[in-house]
Amino acid sequence: MSEAFDLVLAGGTVVNQDGPLDRDLGIKDGKFAALGDLSRADARERALLAPYPEAVRPDVLAGTWSPPVSDGSGRDRNTLRRALALLDAAGYDLDGAELRQRSSGRPLSFEILVTAKDEERLALAFAHHLLRAGIRARVRMVDAVQYEQRRQTFDFDMLRYSWSESLSPGNEQSFYWGSAAADEPGSRNYMGVRSKAVDAMIGALLAAESREDFVAAVRALDRVLMSGVFVVPLFHLPEQWVARWAHIQRPATTSLSGYLPETWWHQPPTR
Repeated sequence: MSEAFDLVLAGGTVVNQDGPLDRDLGIKDGKFAALGDLSRADARERALLAPYPEAVRPDVLAGTWSPPVSDGSGRDRNTLRRALALLDAAGYDLDGAELRQRSSGRPLSFEILVTAKDEERLALAFAHHLLRAGIRARVRMVDAVQYEQRRQTFDFDMLRYSWSESLSPGNEQSFYWGSAAADEPGSRNYMGVRSKAVDAMIGALLAAESREDFVAAVRALDRVLMSGVFVVPLFHLPEQWVARWAHIQRPATTSLSGYLPETWWHQPPTR
């Protein structure tokens, strides 16, 4: 589905951002992100992942994987061709303009749950792109109360969500991805992830007694999650945009967690 989504086009028209958009890739931190500017998995990561050889894709292990990129036209035939090849391998055939499961003949369709206009615009664009592959996605707008109730009880097919990460991931990872949270109402394991590899990596990061072991465990978890293809990666602005008066000054170096207004100060004008 990522192959079928023309995010370049969406980034330019649907979300209406004039600046550059970065596509989301795992945990965002120079030490913890498994991909991006980092190289292949080191010895510590490989030792953690060794009992689960099928849990990580070779290109993710090598640090060379990246989300699909289209030509931004909304009609990129190369990405569509790749998407259809993957769907064919998964047991689906394109029957005219409709994608059907080969074994049952059932069409591939699902509902995208939204509660805000900006989510609706993005979901409608996604549904339009999926239609080119014969997938029918219905966008359903509900009020905030119904949305929250359905989200907490996992009563949805797909929704948009962002998992916030601190600079030191911890117990919340079990709440996000752990097998025990898959059927726990109110948890954030919205995909229903049940993976021995994920559970083991979370256990390793919680049990780590050195900085090196901790970083290796978090990066290994990142690789397992990306290999599982549990989400369709979206985007984020690479910078924070903040308007301020000229007499309000800030530190020359910004915190890794973002700007901190409490560290800014008023600079009297020079006479």
